[in-house]
Amino acid sequence: MGRKLAIDVGRARLGIAISDPSGIISSPLDAVLRADEDNQTVQQILKIVVDNEVDEIFVGDPVSLSGEQTASTADARDFASVLQTACLVPVRLIDERLTTVSAARNLRDSGKNAKSSKGFIDSASAVVILESALQTVRVSGRAAGIAVGDLLGS
Repeated sequence: MGRKLAIDVGRARLGIAISDPSGIISSPLDAVLRADEDNQTVQQILKIVVDNEVDEIFVGDPVSLSGEQTASTADARDFASVLQTACLVPVRLIDERLTTVSAARNLRDSGKNAKSSKGFIDSASAVVILESALQTVRVSGRAAGIAVGDLLGS
C-alpha cells in the first residue's frame, strides 16, 4: 500500500485527509482554499500528492440521498476530471452521502461546534470519505469507488 488522499470538494474550499502508508489511520490536513480556476487549486493538491508520496486519490461524489446527481455532483466530478488529467495518480469517486452529517456529529461528540469549525469540518468530511474507501478495500479486497476515467468516459 501507500498513502491515500481524500478530497471533499466544496465551492469555497476543499477538505483534505491523508492516510498513513499502511492505509490504516486517516488524518485531516488543512483545508485548501478553492481558487477561481480549478487548475490553480489542482496545483496545490499535486504538491500535497508529491510531498506525501500519495498513490491514490479519492474524491467525494455528492449524489443526493436518492442517488440523483446535483449541481454539487457535477462540480465534484468536474474537479476530479481536471485533477485526473493533471496527475498520474489514479483518482476515484467515492459516494459521500451523509459524510458531512457524520463529520459534524463526530465534531459535536468531541466537544467542538461545527459552526465555529467551518474549515475543519471540510477536512473532517474528507476523513470520513477516506475511511469509507479504506474500509471498502480492506473488506472486499477491491478498489473503492469508481475510476474517474470510467465514469466520465475518458
